[in-house]
Amino acid sequence: MVDWSRRTYRGRSAFLATMHYKERVIAPTLRNGVGLHVTPSSALDTDQFGTFSGERPRTGSAIEAARAKITAGLSQSPCAAIGLASEGSFGPDPNVPLVPIGREIVLFFDSETGLEVIGTATDHEPCFHHACVSNTQDAAAFADRVGFPEHGIIVCSCLEGNPDPDGLIFKESDDLESLQKSVVSVLKESQSAFLQTDMRANRNPTRMKAIGAATRDLVCRLQCRCPSCNCPGFYITEWRPGRTCNWCGLPTRIVELEILTCQNCGHREERRAAGPDRVDPALCDYCNP
Repeated sequence: MVDWSRRTYRGRSAFLATMHYKERVIAPTLRNGVGLHVTPSSALDTDQFGTFSGERPRTGSAIEAARAKITAGLSQSPCAAIGLASEGSFGPDPNVPLVPIGREIVLFFDSETGLEVIGTATDHEPCFHHACVSNTQDAAAFADRVGFPEHGIIVCSCLEGNPDPDGLIFKESDDLESLQKSVVSVLKESQSAFLQTDMRANRNPTRMKAIGAATRDLVCRLQCRCPSCNCPGFYITEWRPGRTCNWCGLPTRIVELEILTCQNCGHREERRAAGPDRVDPALCDYCNP
């Protein structure tokens, strides 16, 4: 049985499953936050678990992909006890479908105790864009719009408005000239070229910033210990609506309570969510149906 009052991660070593230099933001944040020394597992091919450019589709959820990365890392490093992995998902905002949204997770796993803690972050302004172009002028306009070359661009063959999985693909353009050469190569074999922002962390500083935010959330969760058993990761697992309307006094869908749960001993606590006691009638389904 683990004595969590004595267990610390300060001075411990952990591997990070990454090929794309995520240690630049993850390692210093965890070192400063909980004293963990993080080094990248450079020999691990994390692309086998899915690529944003589509050559290898991700199977399962982001959390499942992160777990698979850590499992593979542990098999390659039998002496390692603590693993880390990051995974991102991008797509339309469910509330504003034409606007993109990004979600990042950073997963911490202690193989000696089975403790798993996940930091998360949501980016409402990710650099996540695409376009079909038929000439180099349109490609240059897209490049200017997304902040190329600071943000990388992937060029591939286009099939009915989508990337052609069997066509050409160019990932490493680092200036406008090489980007346009890639577009010309694709246009020789296809009527249009599909351009998309490169979502690999080392080619997308906006995403790298979001990974840093998810790592800071992970640190907060590792620092929050259960008041009953002292296990890290005592954090919010459920939100309950019900904050009352300032006009009619009836409950609304706005969060009233946060439920914190310990994954080790199951201890649960309720606390009132931050915010005013009553909410604006504009947020009430009765006053503003």
